[in-house]
Amino acid sequence: MSMPPLPIDDALPGLQAALTAGPYAVLVAPPGAGKTTRVPLALLKAPWRSDRRIIMLEPRRLAARAAAAQMARLLGEEVAQTVGYRVRMDTKVTARTRIEIVTEGVFTRMLLDDPELTGIAAVLFDEFHERSLDGDLGLALTLDAAALRPDLRVLVMSATIDGARVARLLGDCPVIESLGRTFPVETHHAEPDPLKRLEDQVTDAVLAALRAHEGSALVFLPGQGEITRVAERLASRVPADTDIAPLFGQLTPAEQDRAIRPAEPGRRKIVLATSIAETSLTIDGVRIVVDSGFRRVPAYDPGTGLTTLETRRVSRAGADQRRGRAGRTSPGVCIRLWNEGQTAALAPFDTPEILAADLANLVLDLANWGVSDPAALSFLDAPPAPAWSEAVALLQRLEALDDQARLTPAGKALARLPLHPRLAHMVVAAAAEDDALTAAELAVLIGERGLGGDDTDLGHRLDRFRRATGPKADAARAMARRWASLVGGGKGGNFAPGHHLARAFPDRIAQAAGPRGRFRLANGRQAALEVTDALASQPFLVVTDVTGTAAAGRIRGAVALDRDDLESLFAHRITSGTTLSFDAASASVRARRTRQLDALRLADEPAPIDDPEAAAQLLAEAAARRGLDLLPWSRDQLAWRARAGFLRATLGADWPDLGQEALSASISDWLTPALFGLSKLSEISAEHLRNALDLLLPYARRQEIEALLPSHFVAPTGNGVPIDYAAEGGPAIEIRVQELFGLTRHPTIANGRIRLVLVLLSPAHRPIQTTRDLPGFWAGSWADVAKELKGRYPRHPWPDEPAKAHPTARAKPRGT
Repeated sequence: MSMPPLPIDDALPGLQAALTAGPYAVLVAPPGAGKTTRVPLALLKAPWRSDRRIIMLEPRRLAARAAAAQMARLLGEEVAQTVGYRVRMDTKVTARTRIEIVTEGVFTRMLLDDPELTGIAAVLFDEFHERSLDGDLGLALTLDAAALRPDLRVLVMSATIDGARVARLLGDCPVIESLGRTFPVETHHAEPDPLKRLEDQVTDAVLAALRAHEGSALVFLPGQGEITRVAERLASRVPADTDIAPLFGQLTPAEQDRAIRPAEPGRRKIVLATSIAETSLTIDGVRIVVDSGFRRVPAYDPGTGLTTLETRRVSRAGADQRRGRAGRTSPGVCIRLWNEGQTAALAPFDTPEILAADLANLVLDLANWGVSDPAALSFLDAPPAPAWSEAVALLQRLEALDDQARLTPAGKALARLPLHPRLAHMVVAAAAEDDALTAAELAVLIGERGLGGDDTDLGHRLDRFRRATGPKADAARAMARRWASLVGGGKGGNFAPGHHLARAFPDRIAQAAGPRGRFRLANGRQAALEVTDALASQPFLVVTDVTGTAAAGRIRGAVALDRDDLESLFAHRITSGTTLSFDAASASVRARRTRQLDALRLADEPAPIDDPEAAAQLLAEAAARRGLDLLPWSRDQLAWRARAGFLRATLGADWPDLGQEALSASISDWLTPALFGLSKLSEISAEHLRNALDLLLPYARRQEIEALLPSHFVAPTGNGVPIDYAAEGGPAIEIRVQELFGLTRHPTIANGRIRLVLVLLSPAHRPIQTTRDLPGFWAGSWADVAKELKGRYPRHPWPDEPAKAHPTARAKPRGT
């Protein structure tokens, strides 16, 4: 077997020695070193392999197929002889196969089915730097399985990862490093134009690069939408000898293979790719890389239970991977659509998926493995606690886990299916209705983007999928039949798609709310459809795909849900009851009878108030909001409040605080009981407030107040004069001066501790003097006051010695 030399060749002896001496090793090799195709072939000769298989994991189906094809070519064989692959919807393996390239998700199923990895000599984790959730889980489970298989070899291979950190996870195993290719790659930075769309900037950069440089171009874009728009812009502007080839995950295998094949002799190729082309692929003839600097990644929000696609800046490691694509087979050039200074601001590495993903699959797989605590396994990064808890809660709602987070019989049924637990639950439940095939077909549509078109309505996509022709559609339908057969089959067609999908996404059942196209989800979030979409007029939907923020989500996938299906499927979760609320417009408490499914209001109609205590509480709270001073307090009630407040503020006694702020804060304690049976603010009377005040000031306390702070001052004439305890200068009375004649001591309250403020009035009830010292007034300024007023009020007494005169409330008879 003659193979062209590659940089990885120099590292192979050290790698073979490390795996001969021990079970674990880490290989760090830059892009272009040749690790993906050379390492598995080199390990075929290892004495520890015997006749057992080598399994190599790849993050993507495209990379797995390409790696298997290249190794088979190097051996002069067809795929499925010595080298084969297993990916979703496609397997090429025979009894002769000794090297299997498998995607990471497929490997997890292999492990769960056979924890001892029978017949397998080594597991190789290629491109581990991508840190996919399945890759991290596969490594953790493999290391756990290795306790039963001390002869099992585990090799972690990567281009841009901290090899020492991975080696520590593998018990401080050897780290072998390899040099990459020596082909230089010039790097240029293009100043971004904030006024131009990304697609226009990429188009201009590609055309300029083709004019200035030789070879084919690999262009990195965030997603399928950008690829389509750039392809449209380039179609009429590229030279006649240049082909345009899109490359993204939703293409058929044949379309992907055409994209990665070298250009025909005498022609050039522009490959428009997502991050799918960052690693594991060598496209011969590519000497130009144009990097938009963005990638699209799934982002999971535990608070909403939603995974949305977000466009983010590429990491420095990802940018280096992309740049290296230009120097795999010859010198090249990389054009980056950002300022050179921005490179330092990029994140060093992409966020590991385990730190930002929906962990429901992970939790179910670990429960199936017998693990309910992720700390029991060796993860490079531990799963975040919030996402873990949310996943456990979801699986418990799906009855896959018990309250101890252990796998239930229903959970075992879900774990048999290679699906997200939501979709597995849907398929299992549909089997009981003899409709598993319909549910399985829907699961395929959700898991494989592009099948049945890109219509928002999954019902339409399902119809087109069932009629579609071609290898991809055939393989997808065969996969759906396999899944259905695992749970008992069923011919399908018994129920509408919404019936099944509601079981998978109960938290994303949506109800029309507001203008056309606006919906409220059962989890309380908002989302919208284009008003022109036919689904926008539906009263209920099941939403399967949402993009954007939780507050302003855009529905990308949904299906209509029949009201009868909603009622029958979730009868056990629909709650009924009467809700009370205060209606500001009518200033009254209103009752409404409601039926609710989480945040969805299924019924809402007026009803009689059946909880007078709750109504009283709402009424009291409304009174507090409006201001307690607006309530119909009587003068005596206001006086009692003022006297109690004066005692509290002045004497420091243990008296209740009857001020506005304190009463508002304690409204439930004193006012609510008095309003029992009322529903309107206008119904509150002084009598209700008297009853409320009785709770704050019982009879015994009022007697204490009366003794210390009487409501009236009894003048020497015997008249009772009300004391104003809210007066600015302190407790005060207003009294005609003649009624105080004969009084030699200043009037006091609180057992003589507090002097009253005396506002002395003329016979016409006009203030003539304010004093806190009546004897001093008699002895001092009285003479001047009397002299001035005697002529004005001649019929009233103005004695020279008022302290010895008789008090009177009357004028002298005429003629005396």
